[in-house]
Amino acid sequence: MKICIVSDSHDNRRLLEIAVKDAKQRGAEAVLHCGDVVAPTTLRVLQKFGLPVHVIHGNNTGDLYATSKLSSEPDSVIEYHGQDVGMELAGRKIFIVHYPHYARALGVTGDWDIVCCGHDHCAEIDTITTITGSQTLFVNPGTVAGVGAQPTYVMGDLASMQFDIIPVPVDPNMAYNMPHVTAHT
Repeated sequence: MKICIVSDSHDNRRLLEIAVKDAKQRGAEAVLHCGDVVAPTTLRVLQKFGLPVHVIHGNNTGDLYATSKLSSEPDSVIEYHGQDVGMELAGRKIFIVHYPHYARALGVTGDWDIVCCGHDHCAEIDTITTITGSQTLFVNPGTVAGVGAQPTYVMGDLASMQFDIIPVPVDPNMAYNMPHVTAHT
Protein backbone atom coordinates (compact mmCIF):
# COMPACT_ATOMS: atom_id res chain seq x y z
CA MET A 1 0.00 0.00 0.00
CA LYS A 2 1.31 3.42 -0.96
CA ILE A 3 0.51 6.46 1.16
CA CYS A 4 0.80 10.23 0.85
CA ILE A 5 1.93 12.05 4.01
CA VAL A 6 1.37 15.80 4.26
CA SER A 7 1.50 18.38 7.02
CA ASP A 8 1.11 22.07 7.66
CA SER A 9 -1.27 22.94 4.83
CA HIS A 10 -2.22 26.19 6.62
CA ASP A 11 -5.35 26.77 4.50
CA ASN A 12 -3.47 26.44 1.21
CA ARG A 13 -6.09 24.41 -0.65
CA ARG A 14 -4.33 24.70 -3.99
CA LEU A 15 -0.97 23.23 -2.93
CA LEU A 16 -2.67 20.51 -0.84
CA GLU A 17 -4.75 19.56 -3.88
CA ILE A 18 -1.70 19.54 -6.19
CA ALA A 19 0.27 17.35 -3.76
CA VAL A 20 -2.50 14.77 -3.28
CA LYS A 21 -3.25 14.69 -7.01
CA ASP A 22 0.44 14.01 -7.68
CA ALA A 23 0.54 11.33 -4.98
CA LYS A 24 -2.56 9.62 -6.34
CA GLN A 25 -0.96 9.52 -9.79
CA ARG A 26 2.03 7.83 -8.09
CA GLY A 27 -0.30 5.20 -6.63
CA ALA A 28 -1.25 6.60 -3.20
CA GLU A 29 -4.19 4.79 -1.61
CA ALA A 30 -4.48 6.92 1.55
CA VAL A 31 -3.48 10.34 2.86
CA LEU A 32 -2.09 11.07 6.32
CA HIS A 33 -2.23 14.73 7.39
CA CYS A 34 0.02 15.53 10.35
CA GLY A 35 -1.79 18.70 11.42
CA ASP A 36 -2.12 22.44 10.97
CA VAL A 37 -4.93 22.24 8.45
CA VAL A 38 -6.44 25.37 10.15
CA ALA A 39 -9.79 25.84 8.33
CA PRO A 40 -11.48 22.45 7.98
CA THR A 41 -12.93 23.49 4.61
CA THR A 42 -9.36 23.24 3.27
CA LEU A 43 -9.82 19.46 3.34
CA ARG A 44 -12.83 19.60 0.98
CA VAL A 45 -10.49 19.74 -2.04
CA LEU A 46 -9.48 16.15 -1.23
CA GLN A 47 -13.00 14.70 -1.52
CA LYS A 48 -12.74 14.30 -5.30
CA PHE A 49 -9.73 11.96 -5.04
CA GLY A 50 -11.72 9.35 -3.11
CA LEU A 51 -8.75 8.47 -0.89
CA PRO A 52 -9.22 8.04 2.86
CA VAL A 53 -7.71 11.05 4.64
CA HIS A 54 -6.57 10.58 8.25
CA VAL A 55 -6.05 13.97 9.88
CA ILE A 56 -5.06 15.40 13.27
CA HIS A 57 -5.30 19.06 14.23
CA GLY A 58 -1.80 20.28 15.25
CA ASN A 59 -1.26 23.55 17.12
CA ASN A 60 -3.13 25.76 14.62
CA THR A 61 -6.38 24.04 15.42
CA GLY A 62 -8.92 26.11 13.52
CA ASP A 63 -12.52 25.09 14.18
CA LEU A 64 -12.38 21.64 15.77
CA TYR A 65 -16.16 21.32 15.85
CA ALA A 66 -16.37 21.99 12.10
CA THR A 67 -13.55 19.49 11.48
CA SER A 68 -15.50 16.86 13.40
CA LYS A 69 -18.69 17.72 11.50
CA LEU A 70 -16.85 17.50 8.16
CA SER A 71 -15.59 14.03 8.99
CA SER A 72 -19.10 12.84 9.84
CA GLU A 73 -20.75 14.07 6.63
CA PRO A 74 -22.17 11.33 4.39
CA ASP A 75 -19.57 10.12 1.87
CA SER A 76 -16.78 12.11 3.55
CA VAL A 77 -13.28 10.73 2.98
CA ILE A 78 -12.04 12.68 6.03
CA GLU A 79 -11.36 10.83 9.28
CA TYR A 80 -10.56 13.30 12.04
CA HIS A 81 -8.62 11.80 14.96
CA GLY A 82 -8.07 14.78 17.30
CA GLN A 83 -4.58 15.66 18.53
CA ASP A 84 -2.93 12.34 17.62
CA VAL A 85 -3.68 8.82 16.46
CA GLY A 86 -2.21 5.35 16.53
CA MET A 87 -3.45 3.31 13.60
CA GLU A 88 -2.66 0.32 11.45
CA LEU A 89 -2.50 0.38 7.66
CA ALA A 90 -1.41 -2.58 5.54
CA GLY A 91 -0.07 -4.32 8.63
CA ARG A 92 2.11 -1.36 9.68
CA LYS A 93 1.65 0.40 13.01
CA ILE A 94 1.66 4.16 12.44
CA PHE A 95 1.51 6.97 14.98
CA ILE A 96 0.66 10.51 13.84
CA VAL A 97 1.30 13.50 16.08
CA HIS A 98 2.05 17.09 15.13
CA TYR A 99 5.21 17.66 17.16
CA PRO A 100 8.58 16.14 16.15
CA HIS A 101 9.80 15.69 19.74
CA TYR A 102 6.67 13.67 20.60
CA ALA A 103 7.10 11.59 17.45
CA ARG A 104 10.73 10.83 18.27
CA ALA A 105 9.83 9.91 21.86
CA LEU A 106 7.11 7.54 20.69
CA GLY A 107 9.45 6.10 18.08
CA VAL A 108 11.90 5.06 20.80
CA THR A 109 9.26 2.84 22.45
CA GLY A 110 9.38 0.21 19.72
CA ASP A 111 5.58 0.16 19.56
CA TRP A 112 5.40 1.73 16.09
CA ASP A 113 6.77 0.95 12.65
CA ILE A 114 6.42 4.59 11.58
CA VAL A 115 5.98 7.86 13.48
CA CYS A 116 4.79 10.87 11.47
CA CYS A 117 4.82 14.53 12.44
CA GLY A 118 5.03 18.07 11.10
CA HIS A 119 5.14 21.42 12.91
CA ASP A 120 8.67 22.67 12.14
CA HIS A 121 8.18 22.70 8.33
CA CYS A 122 11.45 20.74 7.91
CA ALA A 123 11.08 17.70 5.68
CA GLU A 124 13.01 14.76 7.08
CA ILE A 125 13.09 10.98 6.93
CA ASP A 126 15.16 9.28 9.60
CA THR A 127 15.39 6.05 11.58
CA ILE A 128 15.10 5.87 15.33
CA THR A 129 16.73 3.05 17.30
CA THR A 130 14.18 1.76 19.79
CA ILE A 131 14.71 0.54 23.35
CA THR A 132 14.42 -3.00 22.00
CA GLY A 133 17.16 -2.43 19.40
CA SER A 134 14.75 -2.39 16.46
CA GLN A 135 14.16 0.57 14.13
CA THR A 136 11.21 2.95 13.80
CA LEU A 137 10.90 5.16 10.74
CA PHE A 138 10.56 8.89 11.51
CA VAL A 139 8.72 10.87 8.79
CA ASN A 140 8.22 14.63 8.68
CA PRO A 141 6.85 15.70 5.28
CA GLY A 142 7.65 19.39 5.83
CA THR A 143 5.04 21.94 4.80
CA VAL A 144 2.77 21.14 1.88
CA ALA A 145 1.82 24.85 1.87
CA GLY A 146 5.36 26.10 1.38
CA VAL A 147 5.31 28.20 4.56
CA GLY A 148 8.92 29.23 5.10
CA ALA A 149 10.22 26.26 3.10
CA GLN A 150 9.64 24.72 -0.29
CA PRO A 151 6.30 22.84 -0.47
CA THR A 152 6.87 19.11 0.01
CA TYR A 153 5.10 15.90 0.90
CA VAL A 154 6.23 12.32 1.49
CA MET A 155 5.33 9.37 -0.67
CA GLY A 156 5.68 6.04 1.10
CA ASP A 157 5.32 2.37 0.29
CA LEU A 158 4.23 0.37 3.34
CA ALA A 159 5.23 -2.95 1.76
CA SER A 160 8.85 -2.00 0.99
CA MET A 161 9.09 0.73 3.69
CA GLN A 162 10.58 3.04 1.06
CA PHE A 163 9.72 6.70 1.77
CA ASP A 164 10.73 9.74 -0.26
CA ILE A 165 10.38 13.49 0.15
CA ILE A 166 8.64 14.83 -2.95
CA PRO A 167 8.58 18.49 -4.00
CA VAL A 168 5.02 19.63 -4.70
CA PRO A 169 4.97 20.11 -8.50
CA VAL A 170 4.05 23.79 -8.72
CA ASP A 171 4.36 26.20 -11.59
CA PRO A 172 7.44 28.36 -10.78
CA ASN A 173 5.32 31.49 -11.30
CA MET A 174 2.62 30.38 -8.86
CA ALA A 175 2.33 32.58 -5.79
CA TYR A 176 2.31 30.83 -2.42
CA ASN A 177 3.54 31.44 1.14
CA MET A 178 7.26 30.89 0.57
CA PRO A 179 9.04 34.15 1.37
CA HIS A 180 11.86 35.29 -0.86
CA VAL A 181 15.00 34.95 1.25
CA THR A 182 18.49 36.05 0.35
CA ALA A 183 21.59 34.35 1.70
CA HIS A 184 23.50 36.22 4.39
CA THR A 185 27.22 36.59 3.84
